[in-house]
Amino acid sequence: MGAIIAVVDKNDENVAKTAVTMLKMLKQKHAETFGLASPTTVMTGNSIEDFRDKQPSSPVLVGRISSRIFISNVPQPMKLDNGTFVFEGRIYSPSMEISSVELAAEKLNQNLGNAEPLIKDFEGDFAFVVAEPGKLVAGRDSLGAYPLYYGENADLTALASERKALLKIGMEEAHSFPPGHIATVDKHGFNFKRAKTLVSTKTKQITMQNAAEELRRLLQQSVKHRVSGLKEVAVAFSGGLDSSLIAFLAKSFGREVHLISVSLKNQPEIEYTKKAAEALNLPLHIHLYSEKTIEEVLRKVLWVIEESNPVKASIGIPVFWTAERTSEMGFEIMFAGQGADELFGGYKRYLDGYVHYSEEFVQKTVFNDIVKMYENNFERDCKICNYHNIELRLPFATYQLAEFAASLPLKLKIESPNDLLRKTVLRKVAENVGLPHFILNRPKRAIQYATGVNKVIKKLAKEKGLSTKEYLQKTFQTVFKDALA
Repeated sequence: MGAIIAVVDKNDENVAKTAVTMLKMLKQKHAETFGLASPTTVMTGNSIEDFRDKQPSSPVLVGRISSRIFISNVPQPMKLDNGTFVFEGRIYSPSMEISSVELAAEKLNQNLGNAEPLIKDFEGDFAFVVAEPGKLVAGRDSLGAYPLYYGENADLTALASERKALLKIGMEEAHSFPPGHIATVDKHGFNFKRAKTLVSTKTKQITMQNAAEELRRLLQQSVKHRVSGLKEVAVAFSGGLDSSLIAFLAKSFGREVHLISVSLKNQPEIEYTKKAAEALNLPLHIHLYSEKTIEEVLRKVLWVIEESNPVKASIGIPVFWTAERTSEMGFEIMFAGQGADELFGGYKRYLDGYVHYSEEFVQKTVFNDIVKMYENNFERDCKICNYHNIELRLPFATYQLAEFAASLPLKLKIESPNDLLRKTVLRKVAENVGLPHFILNRPKRAIQYATGVNKVIKKLAKEKGLSTKEYLQKTFQTVFKDALA
């Protein structure tokens, strides 16, 4: 994994110094190589200092920090027939003989003036930027599973895989690049064009049996693509429906599955997690933490997720611990169940919508949540994993699966306003493949509550005489103040 940046000077001046500043902001301990490229020239080095005396001179530059996960990854930035480009993420190709970046380069060389086919034709979690004379062409996968941000000021237009690189060069705001879009970027700003995005359509009429069969096929296909080429699989495991189903399916494809679970000490969920792992007959690696570790790790999490949102911060801590332990155990890829709650109506707030509004209101809310999965979950978790040099793979986050889930009648996800379990069709799939009933019939409990993290953050805030929101905002400002000076 790594990071990408791209920048255009609106006054046609050399932006090498700015590009190097952006790369420095995104440098992490796992970085192995650094690269900068104009539309015609590519330069690489083993450290950012290699660019001190020699830099490509151009008003348009792209850059990449590389930290290899697979030996097949090729050096970047990469030369195209009529430009250069940087790529980050993964394309799930039936063949593992060619790397994702080579697949992307081949597609872009076929039609450099139109990058849409890269998004339309390939399933994957990725972002890319092409440097051409006088402009950039950027794109992001259809669900936004890999982060990309953009911003501009009076002098610059720029993109980066983390907000902090944009804020460092004087952008007042860094916006999430819309998933499934292409942007042409030049001295005049950003021009976005839709390539492949989810569109709300009329609900299809389908039986529970047929819906479960199709969902099972799509989910098995997604897991199969994501375990291709792997011998071992690490799964972020809570013992709940989503992570259990992913682990079960990965095992069904002959992979050696390891379950990684984290929590604060003395939480009642720990024993349930052990029971679920035993029922799946899979090795479980539990890592327990004390309350006193929360304050220190919180600062790291806020730096990585680049937000002080209380929900994202409290979820981010257990995700951070899980990715950290996954890396320490020697794994390079971590699977997680993010996306299932949005796709299949898993959140309790949907029941409130049923009670106070209508079924149509809930259907619209679920669809809007599906469209916003990238902002609410994917970006946070991907950046956390990237920090630990872990590639995050999300089997629920495929366009085909999301499109199918969005078309299902709400009654196949939530049977009634009194349905405390929810995700009905997904539970039917779990039943059909043979998951133990105590797993598929267990009510959802959010990770921030199950691990005890949310309670401790509230406690820390109260000790300082602050609300949780105030405490996190103050800590966030302290963490970023010096770095962005």
